[in-house]
Amino acid sequence: QVQLVESGGGLVQAGGSLRLSCAASGRTFSRSAMGWFRQAPGKERDFVAGISWSGSSTPYADSVKGRFTISRDNAKNTVYLQMNSLKPEDTAVYYCAALRQGGSYSYADQYDYWGQGTQVTVST
Repeated sequence: QVQLVESGGGLVQAGGSLRLSCAASGRTFSRSAMGWFRQAPGKERDFVAGISWSGSSTPYADSVKGRFTISRDNAKNTVYLQMNSLKPEDTAVYYCAALRQGGSYSYADQYDYWGQGTQVTVST
């Protein structure tokens, strides 16, 4: 089992940056692919970025390519999401999640464990 705790959200002006962290506990973290999703009010939970257990594969949603970077430090049991050039449309609650073995990054129902989320608000 994996427990996930996100942090690093907050209020930032458009064009600014934030780095989200996702601290994981559980013996299987280093062998788990991970993902970041976001959910704006009244909208579905959307895939943002994913990372394989080794870090060698990092798929991104088209809307964040070139602006967001996902990384992980298995020694610290932590996954990060560096968000640059933030836009008001990036405003959402951001969640990290642990991908099921053999699952597909883009689909929320392929993830077994979720954090509680952290709010990111980008002002104009």
